[in-house]
Amino acid sequence: MALSAERVQLRTVNAADEDVPAATDEGWKTKRVIETPEQADGPAPSRPLADAVPLASQLLITTAPPSTTRTAMLRPVIVHLPIESDVAAPILARAAGSCRAGPMYHAGARGSVMHRFMRWPRAAGAVALCLAVVAGAVISAFPGGADAQSGGTVLPGTQCPAFPADNVWNTPVTGLPVAADSATWLVSMDASSAFLHPDYGPSGKKKKPYGIPWQIVSPSQPLISVRFRYASESDPGPYPLSASTPIEGGSDRHAIMVNPATCTLFELYDTRYHGTKKSKAGSGATWDLNSDALRPAGWTSADAAGLPILPGLVNYDEVSSGTMDHAIRFTAQCTQQAFVWPARHEAGQDDTDCPPMGARFRLAAGFSLPATQCSAMCQTVVTTMKTYGLILADNGSNWYFQGTADTRWTDTEVDQLKQIPASAFVAVDESCLMVSANSGQAYQPGTTGYTDSCG
Repeated sequence: MALSAERVQLRTVNAADEDVPAATDEGWKTKRVIETPEQADGPAPSRPLADAVPLASQLLITTAPPSTTRTAMLRPVIVHLPIESDVAAPILARAAGSCRAGPMYHAGARGSVMHRFMRWPRAAGAVALCLAVVAGAVISAFPGGADAQSGGTVLPGTQCPAFPADNVWNTPVTGLPVAADSATWLVSMDASSAFLHPDYGPSGKKKKPYGIPWQIVSPSQPLISVRFRYASESDPGPYPLSASTPIEGGSDRHAIMVNPATCTLFELYDTRYHGTKKSKAGSGATWDLNSDALRPAGWTSADAAGLPILPGLVNYDEVSSGTMDHAIRFTAQCTQQAFVWPARHEAGQDDTDCPPMGARFRLAAGFSLPATQCSAMCQTVVTTMKTYGLILADNGSNWYFQGTADTRWTDTEVDQLKQIPASAFVAVDESCLMVSANSGQAYQPGTTGYTDSCG
């Protein structure tokens, strides 16, 4: 069963009560989030709540104004799904976690049993954003849903692709040849004795996990100017940076924001928020997530390699779904003064024994960890490393790969990945995937272009 964005509706009620709205014909209004051609403007006919539960592939979200009589921050929300509660529960829980809200109601197609209210921010803009997150989570949870619309990896909580399906980040490298300098590069990275290290997970502080945080911003979020230390290689913006923007701990201080309406990715390095007129950062880059365009050659980004950060992170929602179909960014202590496609910038040293920025590494197909030592989530990451590999994106500790800052990661889920030996990797030559030097578009396995270029 597929849910499409064109069939998503938002249904509002006039009741300002914490009780479930009565199933009456009065007070109902419908605002269509995205209208199909056959849908006329204006409110839909009033219908009882019981009839509002869809019987086809359709999502309805019911919300009321914040209560003025009891809890000022409480905004009742009902999510209607044509699926059973046991199926809906994990989907809605994931959506609620993405927008930092509480539990939602769920009305099954065969009943109207409701769960608890969801706590929403009082601001209308924040409510609209969370509703978009809910819709995105539900749509992307069904085969043929968001994936069918974007044709590729979808950023969790949005309907935005993490670049087109034919982007190099999203391209399998299982059939590519080993790079000529693979053995040399591996020696410089201490591969014979090193193990991979997930650079994310529990920190001992429940609300401040390790990893790189990111934020889905409201389309109405005000944009501000940011002063850059490397202004000549930064996109001038403006950026949706605010006091609520999560900033990575440590020295890099990355700030990553996504506008779900325009599918624009904003990334900042060494971020310092000081209000609308005095905020600054080391560098900044903006990306159209629907485009394969690369940065100008020689330009940095919020990453030393001039690449985007977010599409290369290990994301909890993707891993828990059992599928992560993109390469993972990682770091090396020694990089050379060169970069290879798709990277656009170097920050290395005069040593050609070290790998260049943009180098891609693949886990051996025959490598395995027993299920007793590697859970399903662990196996998902292992499979991703075999299929899509790692992309060298920054200087740092050898074989550290990055993920999202997420309170849901457990020590076990992180520690199991530390069993992967770096010696099980090789560098691959992905130059044959390049369609154009200034584009991230890649020839895809199984196509004539791939066969002609890669053999």
